[in-house]
Amino acid sequence: MNTSTWQPPLIWRAALLFARGLVGLLARLQVTGDVPAHLRRGPLVLAANHISPFDPVVMAAACQTRGIAPRIMATAGLFRVPMFGAAMRHAGHIRVDRGTSAVHRALDDAATAVARGSVILIYPEGRIGLDPGLWPERGKTGAARLALACGAPVVPVAQWGAHEVLPYQAPRGMLRGIARSLWRRPVIRVHFGTPVDLGETGAAHPGAARRATDRIMDALTDTLAPLRPDEPDLPRHIDPGRPSDTSRAHRRRSD
Repeated sequence: MNTSTWQPPLIWRAALLFARGLVGLLARLQVTGDVPAHLRRGPLVLAANHISPFDPVVMAAACQTRGIAPRIMATAGLFRVPMFGAAMRHAGHIRVDRGTSAVHRALDDAATAVARGSVILIYPEGRIGLDPGLWPERGKTGAARLALACGAPVVPVAQWGAHEVLPYQAPRGMLRGIARSLWRRPVIRVHFGTPVDLGETGAAHPGAARRATDRIMDALTDTLAPLRPDEPDLPRHIDPGRPSDTSRAHRRRSD
């Protein structure tokens, strides 16, 4: 078995610094909470809410402030972009072919990465959320299955404010959003929460992944709430191009 620990390549470390500078240019970044020192180099699963195309840049900037270089599970479309896709692969990020039979390969690749001591960043919702209030949707089971299979801890990372920088339909409307952000510099808040007690010992038990996923989404919701105390129902900033979908509303698990 290969026990060597994955090390973030120079291109990814440089990109993390660039992300922090970019977010600082467009917004006021406030990062709270932390990841225990012994988990910062993995194995670890970071589970984040997804509200905007700008989220990966925000998460990269926030992780850089905490000395974390996560490998991101990202949609396959990004890997098909000339040059950018090659940089994504070289940086160690993991391609997710959603809606195809190859989607399971992403979890296998992520499990291998975690076993080698990597930090994996995953969006459990599986898409930019379409909840009208921008609260976390019902999660997919990938993050829970990954954590249960590897025995890795899960830290919820909630963020709020990225939706004010880039619109849902970006690149459509992107220049307008950037110009507005340069002028207003909205506050973007990120909080690293407490590791989630998944309440399961393995993925083999019937329903274990679903129950663990609900615990992750409960934790994400609880971590997000203090970041938006004056926006408990609807966000102040309304994106007219964002569709609304309540079919995947997350309902809190009953203990």
